[in-house]
Amino acid sequence: MGEHSSVKFPQEIIDEYAALGVDLPALFSAGHLGTRMGVQIKEASPERVVGTMPVEGNTQPYGLLHGGASAVLAETLGSVGSMLHGGSSKIAVGVDLNCTHHRGARSGLVTGVATPVHRGRSTATYEIVITDEQDRRVCSARLTCLLKDMPKG
Repeated sequence: MGEHSSVKFPQEIIDEYAALGVDLPALFSAGHLGTRMGVQIKEASPERVVGTMPVEGNTQPYGLLHGGASAVLAETLGSVGSMLHGGSSKIAVGVDLNCTHHRGARSGLVTGVATPVHRGRSTATYEIVITDEQDRRVCSARLTCLLKDMPKG
């Protein structure tokens, strides 16, 4: 997820985590996979998460965006939305991800937008639409996360 200084969070969410001593933007400095793939979160709230990923470096042998790379972007965005929905007392763990790949991308950036389909007490489901720079749909995905209590201690 690379750089995190440009992520836009709703102020009430930043305040909730800050009260617990957690630097919320630092949570989005990425795991190693997101960093290696160049994923960047641009906007994050329980209602909408937006992120980008370069096609270059994330292709399969034919030079097209790898379907697994689209899955990484989708799961990242849906997990962020689920975590923000669950709040500071929950962690989000992906339990189901499906992706339909509509078209190939050979260059540029792809952009994913995650919006909620269901936000409950124990699960959250997000639809993630990934488009190319011409705003053509590259992939449609759906992620369901289990919302678990934050570990004590």
